[in-house]
Amino acid sequence: MEPRIIVPDTGGHHNRDLLASAARLNKAGSYRDLSTIIICPTRGVIPATVVQSWMNLARPMNQKVIGPVFIQGMEVGEAYCAAIDMILGNPDLASYKYILSIEEDNCPPPDGLLRLYESIEGKVDGVKYDCVGGLYWVKGDEGQPMCYGDPNVFPKNFIPQIPKPDTVTEANGLGMGFNLWRMSMFTDNKIEKPLFKTVQEYKPGVGAQSWTQDLWFFANAAKHGYRFGCDSRVRVGHWDQANSIMW
Repeated sequence: MEPRIIVPDTGGHHNRDLLASAARLNKAGSYRDLSTIIICPTRGVIPATVVQSWMNLARPMNQKVIGPVFIQGMEVGEAYCAAIDMILGNPDLASYKYILSIEEDNCPPPDGLLRLYESIEGKVDGVKYDCVGGLYWVKGDEGQPMCYGDPNVFPKNFIPQIPKPDTVTEANGLGMGFNLWRMSMFTDNKIEKPLFKTVQEYKPGVGAQSWTQDLWFFANAAKHGYRFGCDSRVRVGHWDQANSIMW
C-alpha cells in the first residue's frame, strides 16, 4: 500500500452522480420482478463443456431464478409444450415473469441472462420485446445465424439475416438455445395450440409443409402482435460434442 494522506470521503462512488447511478440501475432492471424458470429439453446426457458454462451463468441478485427443469426423452416440440403446461398448472410457477429456454449444446456467456433482461425491456434499442435470444449459429463451416427474417421485408419470411453488432436485431423468428420469454405469451389463448410443433407433412391441395417447433411458435405468435429480437451482445457457443468444436 502506497503512503498517502487520508482525506475523508464519506459520500461514496455511486452517490457522487446519482443520475448516472439511477440510469445504470434502470438499464439493468434489477429493482423489478425478474423471476425466471429455466427449462431444458434433453436426451439425458449433457456434455461437461456445456454444464460448465451453465454453472458460470450469473443470476440476478435477490431474485427468484429456478432450474434448469429438464424434460427428458420427448420430441423437442412436445418437450417444450409439456414444460409450459407443467409451469402453468402450478400456481406458484405460473406467477413467474419469465421463462429461459436453454438447450443441451448451447454455452451462454456468464453475463448472458443479465443482458437479456436489459434487451427484452428495450433498454438496448428502445423496443420492448416478448422474446429475446442470444446469438448463436447453425453448426458447421457454412453455419447461419439463428436470427430469422426481417419484419420490415414483405412477404414475411424466415431467411437468416445478418445480426447488427452489439445491439438487438428484430426478427421474425429465433432458435431456442438461449431465449428469454415473457410468461404472459404462454397464457394468451389467441396463439394456436400446440404452442410448439414440429411439422413435416404433405397435404393434397395444400402442398408440403415443414416447420421446426421454434418457427412454428414464432409464426403464430407474430399474428397477434408479439415481437422478437436477437441480442448480438450475447454470443452463445454451439457445442459439437462429436468433433469437440464450439461453433
